Amino acid sequence: MQRAAESRRLKVTLTLTALYFVAELVGGLMTNSLALLSDAGHMLSDIAALSLSLFAFQMTRRPATPKKTYGYHRMEILAALINGLILWLIVGVIFHAAYYRIFDPPEVQTAPMLAVASLGLLVNIVSGIILFGSYHHSLNIRGAFLHVLGDALGSIGAIVAGLVMFFSGWYLADPLISLFIGCLILYTSWSLVKESINILMQSVPSEINVADVHKAMEQVSGVRKIHDLHVWAVTSGVFTLSAHAVINPDGDPHLILDRIEEELKNQFSIEHTTIQLEIEDREEREFRGF
Repeated sequence: MQRAAESRRLKVTLTLTALYFVAELVGGLMTNSLALLSDAGHMLSDIAALSLSLFAFQMTRRPATPKKTYGYHRMEILAALINGLILWLIVGVIFHAAYYRIFDPPEVQTAPMLAVASLGLLVNIVSGIILFGSYHHSLNIRGAFLHVLGDALGSIGAIVAGLVMFFSGWYLADPLISLFIGCLILYTSWSLVKESINILMQSVPSEINVADVHKAMEQVSGVRKIHDLHVWAVTSGVFTLSAHAVINPDGDPHLILDRIEEELKNQFSIEHTTIQLEIEDREEREFRGF
């Protein structure tokens, strides 16, 4: 149900983005504004990014197979990572164009530029509101949202540059603000790329402290020791755990296992667990074998 709602949000945002991209591209060419053209390029990447996000959501609905036992949930993370890297590529293009315009800033038609940028800001605000509802639940949606946020920053930058040039005739404002926008996009996209890589590397999710998990499991009645503990995320918000639990010989293993699973679910939202119960600690047994 949640995935269906997220797909609908992406479809509406994609439609708005595609319509505005055409308007901004034409406006940028007519006004000779790098700020508008930079934002139009970012809009084009948004169209690709949103399409990729939609494709990833469709793939995650496919069932698991004997070859892909986790299904296709990681497609969402791959899409988020690709979206983050696309943002960095666009920043490189913006920096390259701005560098040359700093030394030879062309004249810009500021009135049409302001009109197009203002319309773009409105479109981005609407798109951002649509996507923000799922921002914290899906890394894929977060990637799409950051693209929209980058566009909003681009529109604001274009408006500021347009106002400066309109009142002062200082055309250097256009490339300088484009550089500033690029830096903001880099800053906002870093966490997306970092978190995507962490999930692909099966790092411990940022929401979970593995020491707290270890302590909570060992405090369960009947548990003597926890070892070989691993926690990772299959995709956004889907946490998985595997561990060995050394239990009391006179304890009920089924009851102890139920208690551990209940504790993990209630305290850490970890619902998929693989726990091997042991009567005797293997490490101690192997040590005695020497």
